[in-house]
Amino acid sequence: MSLLLRHILLALAALAAVVLLTTVVDPFTNVRIATVGYYLVAVAGLTLLTGGNGQISLGHGAFMFIGAYTVGLLVIYVPWFPFWLDLLLAGVTAGLAGMLTGAAAARLHGPYLAGATLGLAVGLPAITQRFPDFLGGSNGLAFTVNSLPAGLEVSQTQWQAWVVWTTALLVLVLLANVVRGRFGRMLRAVRDDEVAAAISGIHIGRSKIMAFLLSSACGGLAGGLQAFLLGTAAPGSFSVALSLSLLAAMVLGGVGSLWGALWGALALVYVPAWANDVTHSMDLSTNITQNLPLAVFGAVLVVVVLMFPRGIHGAVARLRQSIRKEKP
Repeated sequence: MSLLLRHILLALAALAAVVLLTTVVDPFTNVRIATVGYYLVAVAGLTLLTGGNGQISLGHGAFMFIGAYTVGLLVIYVPWFPFWLDLLLAGVTAGLAGMLTGAAAARLHGPYLAGATLGLAVGLPAITQRFPDFLGGSNGLAFTVNSLPAGLEVSQTQWQAWVVWTTALLVLVLLANVVRGRFGRMLRAVRDDEVAAAISGIHIGRSKIMAFLLSSACGGLAGGLQAFLLGTAAPGSFSVALSLSLLAAMVLGGVGSLWGALWGALALVYVPAWANDVTHSMDLSTNITQNLPLAVFGAVLVVVVLMFPRGIHGAVARLRQSIRKEKP
């Protein structure tokens, strides 16, 4: 069985599981399932960039911002476009922005690259204040995406979860084949030793720019899916905290692993949600209620990294190896 066919079959099995799950849970849980899906796309793109190519980005929330606003503006001003085209253009727009960012940052390394991308995350959402009539200012854009096919007897949240996860699984199939292919090997060679990669004929700058392009396109798709799910695109949703949370989720799940991106996305949604439920049940003050979920997520990140340096996926892989050794 070819690698591509195996990935497609796994994706179809995962989509079937998601469809089945969304039919037996409530609408609020469907929204959470969809949220995991678009975070998975963003974290998987960041995994390709950082884990696969060694470039640290603290600004991926900015690419989600671009994708969300692209979808919002297209829905409002070009309503005859089909939604799949809006999503595609969100990824393309963010990818072009990432390509320009990668070209500007191709000669930067380590904290210098991180600082440059952090500046992007800080500065880009501020442009909504410069064009309040077009971008909605601090309140952002509100819109409705009517993509539910006529005659399909499912709830709106079920359909949204299906769309998000179909897109997410398509992205994962693409990234899985990229990582396992020639381009993925080239990225890892640049990550491990740029001098040796250059001697072997790899164009360092070009590979870094391409990694940024693919990663930022994933961020744009994630932002577009978020806008589709929530019906809004507001600058407050794409703060620096979002970019840092995506990076933390990647580390928590396991740097360089697409399975780790899934674990990280699950943790990014459900750990703060669980902490939020606990704080509300304990009737704590508003200040504690607002900050405790983030603190709990940070504590989980520290504990997991200390116990399992390769993240959750590394721990799962180690457990699987132990089970195999114990079998006679």
